[in-house]
Amino acid sequence: MDWLFATSPSWAITVVRVVLGVIFFAHGAQKVLGWFGGYGLKGTTGYFTSIGLPLPVAYLVCFFEFLGGIGLILGLLTRPSALAVAIVMIGAIAKVHWPNGFFVNWQLAAGKGHGYEANLAFLAMAVACLIAGGGALALDRVLGAF
Repeated sequence: MDWLFATSPSWAITVVRVVLGVIFFAHGAQKVLGWFGGYGLKGTTGYFTSIGLPLPVAYLVCFFEFLGGIGLILGLLTRPSALAVAIVMIGAIAKVHWPNGFFVNWQLAAGKGHGYEANLAFLAMAVACLIAGGGALALDRVLGAF
C-alpha cells in the first residue's frame, strides 16, 4: 500500500491538485447538494438518465466529482481521487463534448455545446496527480509516514 500514499514533494503538483480539487468539489457540490446553482442529486441524476446514462453510472459521476474533489483538495487518497476525476472526464468527452469539436463555445452560440478542450485539460491535471501523487501539504504524505 506504499504506492497509495507515496507522493512527490513538489509544490507544482500541489497547485495542480488543489485547483483541480476546488473545480471538482464545486461541480460535485452542484450535483450532489444543489449548491452553487446546481440541481442536486435528484435533478442531476434525472438529467443524466435522460441522456442515456444508467442510474448507477449517474450516481457514480456525481459522487466521483464531489468526493474526488474533496480528496484532491486535502491530498487524501490523491491517486484514487484523481482516477475518479479522470474517469468522469473521459466519459464527459465521449458522451457529451466530442461531437462539439475541440473548442469551448465561448460565444455561447445557440444550438452548439462546448467542445472538449477544458475536459482535456482537467484530464491532464488528473493524470499528473495520478503519476506524482499529492505533492507538498498532502495528507497522503502524513499517512504514508505510518
